Order: sequence, then structure tokens, then C-alpha cells
Amino acid sequence: MSGYNPYAPPNQQQQAPLGSQFRPPVAPSPYQQQSGTPYGQAPPNGQQSQYGGTPYSGYQGQGGASQEQGYFPPQGQVGPGNDGAVGGLSAQMGNMGLGDEGPAISRPNKKKNRHAYHNLDQPTPSPGAFSSIQQNQQPYRTTDLSQQATTPYGAQPITPAMNQFPAPAGTPFSPNLQPGGSVFGAPSQQPMPAPSGPGVSAQGRVDPEQIPSVPLSRDAAAKYYLEHIYPTIDQHLPPPASVPFVAFDQGNSSPKYARLTLNNIPSTSEALAASGLPLGMVLQPLAPLQEGEEKIPVLDFGETGPPRCRRCRTYINPFMTFRSGGNKLVCNMCTFPNDVAPEYFAPTDPTGVRVDRAQRPELTLGTVEFMVPKEYWAKEPVGLRWLFLIDVSQEALNRGFLEAFCNGVVRALYDNDDDQEDADYEKIDDEDPMSKRSIPLGAKVGFVAYDKAMHYFNCNAKLDQAQMLVMPDVEDPFVPLGSDGLFVDPYESKSVIVSLLQRLPALFSAMRTPEPALLPTLDSALSALLATGGKIVCSLSALPTWGPGSLFMRDEGKLHGIETEKKLFQTEHPGWKKTAGKMVESGIGVDLFIASASGGYMDVATIGHISAATGGETYFYPNYVAPRDSEKLGLDIKRSLTRETGYQALMKVRCSNGLQVASYHGNFIQHTFGADLELGVIDADKAMGVMFSYDGKLDSKLDAHFQCALLYTTAGGERRVRCTNTVASVSEGASMESMRFIDQDAVVSMCAREAATRMTERTLKDIRNALTEKTIDILAGYRKSFSTSHPPGQLVLPENLKEFSMYMLGLLKSRAFKAGSEPSDRRTHSMRMIKSMSALELSLFLYPRIIPIHNLTPEDGFPNETGHLQVPPSIRASFSRIEDGGAYLVDDGQVCLLWLHANVSPNLLEDLFGPDKNSLQSLDPMLSSLPVLETHLNAQVRNLLAYWSSVRGSKALTVQLARQGLDGSEYEFARLLFEDRNNDAQSYVDWLVHVHRMIQMELSGQRKKDDGGDGGGVMETTMAGIANLRPPW
Repeated sequence: MSGYNPYAPPNQQQQAPLGSQFRPPVAPSPYQQQSGTPYGQAPPNGQQSQYGGTPYSGYQGQGGASQEQGYFPPQGQVGPGNDGAVGGLSAQMGNMGLGDEGPAISRPNKKKNRHAYHNLDQPTPSPGAFSSIQQNQQPYRTTDLSQQATTPYGAQPITPAMNQFPAPAGTPFSPNLQPGGSVFGAPSQQPMPAPSGPGVSAQGRVDPEQIPSVPLSRDAAAKYYLEHIYPTIDQHLPPPASVPFVAFDQGNSSPKYARLTLNNIPSTSEALAASGLPLGMVLQPLAPLQEGEEKIPVLDFGETGPPRCRRCRTYINPFMTFRSGGNKLVCNMCTFPNDVAPEYFAPTDPTGVRVDRAQRPELTLGTVEFMVPKEYWAKEPVGLRWLFLIDVSQEALNRGFLEAFCNGVVRALYDNDDDQEDADYEKIDDEDPMSKRSIPLGAKVGFVAYDKAMHYFNCNAKLDQAQMLVMPDVEDPFVPLGSDGLFVDPYESKSVIVSLLQRLPALFSAMRTPEPALLPTLDSALSALLATGGKIVCSLSALPTWGPGSLFMRDEGKLHGIETEKKLFQTEHPGWKKTAGKMVESGIGVDLFIASASGGYMDVATIGHISAATGGETYFYPNYVAPRDSEKLGLDIKRSLTRETGYQALMKVRCSNGLQVASYHGNFIQHTFGADLELGVIDADKAMGVMFSYDGKLDSKLDAHFQCALLYTTAGGERRVRCTNTVASVSEGASMESMRFIDQDAVVSMCAREAATRMTERTLKDIRNALTEKTIDILAGYRKSFSTSHPPGQLVLPENLKEFSMYMLGLLKSRAFKAGSEPSDRRTHSMRMIKSMSALELSLFLYPRIIPIHNLTPEDGFPNETGHLQVPPSIRASFSRIEDGGAYLVDDGQVCLLWLHANVSPNLLEDLFGPDKNSLQSLDPMLSSLPVLETHLNAQVRNLLAYWSSVRGSKALTVQLARQGLDGSEYEFARLLFEDRNNDAQSYVDWLVHVHRMIQMELSGQRKKDDGGDGGGVMETTMAGIANLRPPW
């Protein structure tokens, strides 16, 4: 290959050979780093990572010189000029040499043969540490927990609660628990020289390369799970949430549906409190399946319904046991022996396993669905009714929002229909009912336009064009159409609906009513859906200031940063609360599409309350520009319509004796504590958190069980219960075993949801302080309980919480919680998103993925020899990684930016955007997607974007240009670089220094909890829900 790089800026084209630019040096995984091996070097002896390979260390750049010449000064550097305790502590951290460690910890009196799938009797090695005392030590290390078990999930005796499972035939590979573990700098015989280069302080003390890397851990796990499946019992520690994987259900539900914070639970509340960790579970009951995974089986037990425990009402699951020859069914939650119904009886073999177990999905799979009889019905199940409420006010017309919304609905309904002429729909339904359907068979749609009045449309298929009936009474509105005229099959009435949506902008162009009446329209829609339930899809482009429920400007900037600011994050209007409550009772949910003109105030706190309470979603476009945002709007509408959706939903979570549900966190209504959660609608992208507390002591000889039961009506009109069953082992007291099975994503998610819930109760300063204290509590709890042999000056991080500090820093920098000024609409929107985000979407939201596209290898962006798309290594979210003349894709799950340096190569621009596009000024700032060209680079980037769009959560992916020095979106790019000092918060390096200092103070007994200046009781109350029980110190 030639050494010429066509995409390098002119002054750098001859600096480095092409090979080093296209393929950065191979570095080991963070899970298995060798002694004294920094990230930029290859491991000795060709050692592989715990994921079965040697993944890239992340983007290494085109040489140290280009990185040092970045367009911004290096961030997060602690130099001589930094005074104060943080700078002083950084100076004490010592050079980055390597030294000897203390003796390994030996744990006598190991427990054996107590759990079905955990082998925990290996000795614990000495954890690495950060030393500010000894000169010849690494800055910090994570504990080498993985050396405790060379066969972590294999061939263990069956516990009583799990005796229906045959013993595993072999020892499966465990990527998170491979011998060698994650050691950021193990002892080395030769001291490593002090580091130099970008990101290192002037004193050479702290090297960001040696701190945990989120991109590196993601890339390593993603590479492993491209070639391996995830067995839910054999391997009990879930993959990272941001990594796509194929799960094999062995009786324990896939982590896509349920994630426990601790997959090994302490037996007592005191032991949990000592760790500082929350005991909770993140639930996403309707999570989408990945290609290669089996569909959820739907089981019908007829009029009797699925078997359940008579005492606690737990549904049949793989962990229930059979006794007395199959006549007794012992509940795994409450241990009550139930009589087996004659129609469900089957004999058992000598080991107590039913002879028909292999033919019973409910006894072998962790996630199943049951058809339920009429006693479970609130009303007659019918296909989902979609009612579109379309804003036709003056602002919607002027901004192009009305036209874009109508076009988006047409695309969402008929994109799968290639035939634009009238079709024989009966024939379509007979051959393949879903062949040309975006929504299920039996679902119907209706259309209402509104401004100061409501305009109902009759779209009956027998009509030549839609008929409009006007309802001007906003004080006491009613539905002027019968359900047969209002709700129609969208494919039978396709020509009428398409004609209506195409003519709608012109139809109202002469009226130009500036003030929409939204609440009366929602009340009228409630009346239309009262008998059946359904889903409302509503557009809005101006603050509704007409009729009942009219709103006014509440956020004038005077309340920011003071005690009363929290009032801006919730609705105080009784009319909106009443309507939301009635909708949930009737099984109705709302998806809102809100477009703010020029960033104007929309009172998302009040309007979005309808969506949050009913289980819907708010799509917020804070500065809507039609040419740029129309495509994203259309894709979001399509996602809203086509994802799996249920309505009239009730949810209940049950757990083993000794535990109880303490609280729920998410978007729903719960009338009293302990009652079922009520949701008007629930879809595949919605998640919620459940916190547990102790009401006794757990038996360490048994496992702890959890079951989530979601009763809902499918979009096709079937009433079902989806059961998600999760199991965790139990350890006696505070032990290292619990730390070995922590799910980092679930811990971060529970902390984030609890903090979001508190936004309406506490000041933002209190919440930020609480999150900081929680981070310190968890790491200090580990330091106190599990690494007492190390000097107080060492920072020790748990193996499975390596990146926890970075995610918590990202949470502090998110729009919901960041310091400084932020519009209340955006804060409220972010807060409600966090409460309902999946673990995948939240992971990206707190730390975006960034890849450089100016130095892709020829193979990147295309399938490799195994048929999987080859994704280039991602880089850290820091300015220090940005190259002069570079081009980068940045995705946080909400927005995808294409950032272009001012000195980007004209060749790259032409290859990416087409001929004559050889300068930043020649690019269209309203670009939302890349043109389809026949260049190699263009195909690579489009393939990568298509891949990202399938693994990012609920929001559609479109590209937004961020040209250096030209576009305002460059500020958003800078905000997303969470490792730097921005968003009124510290850099990642400074944050770790601060955490380390506070842990040292905790160990020495000098730490004083930060109460935010509002009294000592505030912090205790704020964090009570996060940990349920405060640590004893």
C-alpha cells in the first residue's frame, strides 16, 4: 500500500505511513492487561483478551504530534498552575512507574456446593491499587476478581431451587471472568518511564491512558459477542448494555428484558448497606429481539388460565419444583405447595423432573407469554386504535411542521406497500396479513385536526374523499362521528387517507389560527377511545393558549438555580393531571411530537405529563427546522407506529421471601404503594426500575427469584400476560462474591432513575451532591470491605465497576442534572427520558460512541469473512483525541453528529458528499442524510450509520453536520465530549482525583458528607431511595 493518505490535511500528508493511519497498533483488552503495558502497546507473547481476541485499543491517531496540536487546549490536565486540593492531590499521585504489590488475600472457610451455577471457591488475588505514596506503582488498578474462578459457571451441583435443570455438560467460556482479569498495570520487574504527551499533566503525574476506557471495554465485548451467544444460566453476568448480543434462554430471562444490579445478593440488609450498592432491577418487558433469537412463545391454557401459586399468585416458571410424583407444585417465591390441576398433571422421574418438561416452554424458558381468560379482561380486547391529532395552527403551517408530519404518517403507514394503486386487501390478508402492513391486522386509525376548534375526518373506504365535521365547542367537546366512520382500516381506506394527508396543509392554509386548543382536543380524543382504549399520536408546534387548559410562559429565567426551580419540572395544572388519570384508567396512551419554534418555551413539564403518566413518549425538537429535521420526524413517527406496542397494561413484580418491592421508577401511574403499575400503553423501548428492600434474611442455600408479570392487550387485539423470570444466587454476609456479579449498567440505571424521580422534590444542587456521594459511597464501601490490606493512599476499583465513575460523571453532565443555565423544557424532557430509557439507550446517553472516518481501513464498514460488519474502534470522548483535519461520527442515542475539522481534506469531502463538495462552505447545513455515491468511503459511512440505527434505542438516526467554526451544532459536539472539563463539571481525570481524595478521607474518618448547604438531613433523604439503606459509616 502507498504511504499517501488522500484525506490528510496538506501539512500532514507525508508525516506517517498509511499503514499506521489505517490500522492503529493492537492493544490488549482492559479486562486482561499485562504488566506495565499501556494502552498504546501490544501485549507480550501475543496474549489475547478475555473476549477471545486482541481488540483495538481505540483510535491512536496519526502520531503524537498531531494530537498535541489539537484545535483545543488539552482538557482535564492538572498542571503546576492548578492550585487547591485537587491539583495538590494530583501532584502527589507519583510517577507512573511499577512496583511490587502486597501479598495476596486468602479467604478461608469457603462455601461450596450451594449454588447451581456459581463456582466461588477459588482464592482472591491481591487487587491492584493506585498509590500516591510509593513512587514505583501504577496510578490505579482494578481488582483481579476473575482469577477467583477459572470455571465460573460450570458443572456445579444442583440446588434445591434449581433441581429441574440438568447439570451443564461442560464449562462455558465466560468473557467477564477469564483468568488474568482486568489489571490496569500489574507488577512489572522493570519500572515504566513517566508518561508524556497529550492528556498528561505538566508534572507527568496522571496519564488518561491508564484510567478505565469505556470505548475499549465496549469494543472488546462487542467483538466477543459477534462470535458467541450469551447463555443466560451458564454465564450469569450480562454483557454490557450497549453491546448487541444473541441470548440463549436457559430458564433465566435475557438481560434485554431484566437486569439485576447484583446477580449475587447479600443475605442481610446490613451487608448490602455496607457495600453502598442499590438492590434493584431494570425491566424492559417488550424489548425487541435480535436476529438469531427465538421468538417469545405464546401459550394458551384455555379458560382455566396459566397455573399460578394460590398464595402469592406467582405464575408458573422454570424454578418451581414438583413433588409427590408431580401432584404438588412448590412455589419458588413463597415455597407454598400447590395442588396440580388434573389437566396439567404429568408424572416426574426419579430426580423430581417432569417427564414432559422439554415440551413445556413455561418450564424451560425465562420469558413466556400466556393467553388469559375473560376474568383478566377490563374490556373486550380489540385491535389497537390509533388516533392522530394533527396541529394545523399558524405556527405548524409556517414552519413546515404540518406538511412534514403528514408526510411522516403516510410513510409510516405505507412504506411497506410497494403498490401505489388500489389493492385487493382481502387477498393480501389471506396470503400474508402482514405482507404490506406496518401495523398489525385488526388495528385501525383515525384523524383529527385541531387549532381553536376540532376537525374530525370520516375516512370510510366507501367515500371518494374524507368528510370533515367541525367541533367548535372547546368547553364541553364531544365526538361528532361514530367509531365506524372515525376509525378505519388504513389499508382498506388507503386512497382516502393519502388524499386527506396530502391536502391537509392547503386545506388550512387560509385559516392561520395562531392559538391551538390542545387539552380540549385530548379530552375529545379520550371520549372517542373510551370504549376500546388505544393510542393517541399528537403533534404540537405552539404553546396551547386557547380554551380550557391554556398555558402561559412559566420559565422566564428567574427561577434557575434556586429552590423553587423544581416547580418548573412538574405540572401544576389540575386539568392536565385529571385528563392523564382518566386516560390511564381507560387504557389510552399518548405519544407527543413537539416542535419548538426557535427554541421557544413549550411547557414540556405540563404537556409532557400526559405522555409520562400514560406510558407514552415525548419526541421534542427544541429548534425545529423543516429542511433539516423533517426526515428525523418522519422516521420517529414510523418508529412510534411500527414498534411492538401494547395497551391497557398492568404490571406487577414479585420476589422471594426475605425481599420486598420498595419503589418503582419510570413513567406510569401507581395509585397506592404496593398496587399494580397502570400504563395506558407500553412499547418495546420503554423500561422502568424496581428497587427492593429486605423484610427478613435470605437463605444462602437457596437462590433469590424475581418475576415481572405484564398484563396487556396486544396491538392485534389479544389479552396476554408476559412473564419475565430472573434468578440470582445468595451469599452469606458481605463477601467478594457479590462484587463479582455486579451489573454496572443496571447500577448506573437505577441511580439515574432515582435521581430523575427526585428532580421534582429536591434542588438540582442537592441531586448532584447526592450522585457524587453515591459514587464515593460505592467505591469506598468496596475499599473498606474487600481491599483492607492496601494502604489508604491506593485507589482500588472493582472489576465490574471500572467505568462506573465515568458513567456517573456523564450523568452529572447530562442536561437533566448539569449545573449552569439550561431551559426547563430540555431539563424536563431529559429527566423523563432517563426514567423510561432502556439500559442500552442510557449507556449511550451518558457516554457517546465516537469513531473517526478519515482514517478507516478499506475493510471497515463492510462485512468480514464471517459476514459481520467490521466496525472501526471507537475513541474516547475527549478533545485530546481529535486530529487536525479529522472527521468524526458522534452518536449519543438522541442525535448523530458528523463533525468536520476546518482543515479537513477536500478529497474526503468529495468522496463523502459528491463532486464539487470540496470545502466546508459548499456543504448544505440542512443535510440530514448522506447522498448515495459509488465511492468507497461513502458506502463505508452509510453502512456504519445503518448499523448504528439498529442498535441505539427509540430515536431515529439522521445525520446533522457540525462544521468547525460554522455550525451551532459544534457546541453540541463539545458538550458530548464528557471526559473533558465542560458542562460546568470536572474532567474525567479530575473527577477520579476528587473521588480518590474523598475515599482517602473516608478511610481516615475525616470525610464530611456534602449536604448542599441545606442541612444534614437533605442528603439522607435524597439518597434514601437510591440505596434504601444508608451505609453504617
